[in-house]
Amino acid sequence: MIANQPRLLYIANIRLPTEKAHGLQIMQNCEAFAEQGAEVMLWAARRVNTPELRDADAFEYYGVNRVFQMWRLPTLDLVALVPGQSGILARLFFGIQSLTFIISALIALLFRGADVVYSRDASVLFALLPLSRIKGAKVGYEAHTLANGRFGRWMQKQVVKRAATFATTRKLADELIALGAARSPVHVAHDGIRTARFQNLPARDAARREIGWPEVGLIVGYVGRLQTLAMDKGVGTVIAALAQIPDAYLALVGGPDDAAEAYRRQWLELGLPESHFLYTGQVKADRVPIYLATFDIGVLPLPFTGHFAYYASPIKLFEYMASGCAVVASDLPSIREVISDGETGLLAPPSDIQAFSLVINRLKDDPALRETLAKNAHQLVFEHYTWSARAAAILAVLLA
Repeated sequence: MIANQPRLLYIANIRLPTEKAHGLQIMQNCEAFAEQGAEVMLWAARRVNTPELRDADAFEYYGVNRVFQMWRLPTLDLVALVPGQSGILARLFFGIQSLTFIISALIALLFRGADVVYSRDASVLFALLPLSRIKGAKVGYEAHTLANGRFGRWMQKQVVKRAATFATTRKLADELIALGAARSPVHVAHDGIRTARFQNLPARDAARREIGWPEVGLIVGYVGRLQTLAMDKGVGTVIAALAQIPDAYLALVGGPDDAAEAYRRQWLELGLPESHFLYTGQVKADRVPIYLATFDIGVLPLPFTGHFAYYASPIKLFEYMASGCAVVASDLPSIREVISDGETGLLAPPSDIQAFSLVINRLKDDPALRETLAKNAHQLVFEHYTWSARAAAILAVLLA
């Protein structure tokens, strides 16, 4: 832990709370920075939230300690007026919302000192860099993808030139360096876990009793959003694979409901029993570990896309590892940065139904292998992939 308490300003143009994983990641990282000795202020956007989350308290929803402050900056948010929040009008409204958030952040920064200004948003940092430097703050940029478009890529390059940069995969770090952007190393900072979430979890049978799920039988589980920006997450591949494995259960913890209903119909069309399709919908973040504790196998069946293959560092992967279930995941470069096939999980070619069926069936028939993989993964994640360790490493770079 650092000796002097630096002031860290984390800026995030997002709804809070949100059903999307980045909200959990940001809240847990702010908590971790604070617990490593920083005085943390999170600036989020004052946006129109969904009816389910409109009155939710972000700290309670995510189950994090109130060890940092949060301000909601005013912004002109018209995005919610567009059905489906897609199309040209939605992009225009999002641009207006982003611009007004940046203006609010600039005004607020005039009156707020900070030792570190930190964000995942290159456009926010690009706008704030001159003022941050005038005020003597160091700037930290957490990159989660390579920007799209000529202007977006140029802007990202300017930020990486001037900020301490942390990329969520080795491939992304290498590509940011290849842009010719970095004057100093781009550091790799994979996602991870909040250790307290996975301490004192109930045994598998007790967790199933608490939730009301069958105590006997192989449960293959997936947690999180079933789609991201209309991108398929590969759940259909797992359903087709489980059609070849008698008596297996599929558990989906997340949403949205319409995507889950489509998967339920696929399940039934394959002649699988409806009672073996377990769906909870969205649950509070602090309840997710209980559901994970019920899984025999946690699946991450991502298809091969540029984002998933090279830039994704899914929180669910690390939380599967921490919860004590065996991991079955797509064989992608980003996953191989964390999982060693046959040691901390089993990998299958993305979108290969037969391959997923074979590895799941192998684990079904070999409980000892499931236990070994789960034990190895559990040890790895607690040694190398905690938010606390990640925050300490990032602060060490920023405050050097």
